[in-house]
Amino acid sequence: MKLIAGLGNPGSEYAGNRHNVGWMFIDALAQALGTDEWRNRDKGMVLESRIGTEKVLLVKPLTYMNNSGECIGPLMHWYKLDPADLIVVHDDMDIPAGTIRIRKKGSAGGHNGLKSIIAHLGDENFGRVRIGIGRPLPGWTVINHVLANFPAEDIPKINEAIKYLIPAVECIVNEDIDHAMNKFNPKKVKKKKPESEKTVSEQEAEKKEMAVDHGEV
Repeated sequence: MKLIAGLGNPGSEYAGNRHNVGWMFIDALAQALGTDEWRNRDKGMVLESRIGTEKVLLVKPLTYMNNSGECIGPLMHWYKLDPADLIVVHDDMDIPAGTIRIRKKGSAGGHNGLKSIIAHLGDENFGRVRIGIGRPLPGWTVINHVLANFPAEDIPKINEAIKYLIPAVECIVNEDIDHAMNKFNPKKVKKKKPESEKTVSEQEAEKKEMAVDHGEV
């Protein structure tokens, strides 16, 4: 069994906030799975379903972001799950809006929701699905930024990211997080060196590649 938790704040006034993108994803995943039988339990809203043959528990903590662990910790204990069975979907200011990153483990990185979960589990070896919300505007505080709704220009990017991540999370559940990271994480694009910085061998290798591409050899 896997527990998939989307972080956010309860209440209609927070529904469209950047901080609630984890909740947005969980709602979209529940819709994709064709189920909406939510129930209250352990300070959260939970929904049982299946992805492939694997049983999954979708969770939206009702504790507010900074106390997310008060919901997730007891649920993990009740279902006797290991940290590796947990997937947390959350907002991330360190990557541009709509960009995604899947990580196998790591520190909280300043995210209070993750800090709470780590404190309650006593372990940071759980999967994270990060959805970028970008950095605050000049003069804005972090609180202003995360508790503001997405601007109109970011909404299509966020919707596309959520759509893209549904099969990614299904891959984590059906295969493993390593496969999902390799398949769905954005690939790093190597920057081309200026001609003046290239070695003679690098320049010759590029000429050969171009010749092959143009059918000259």
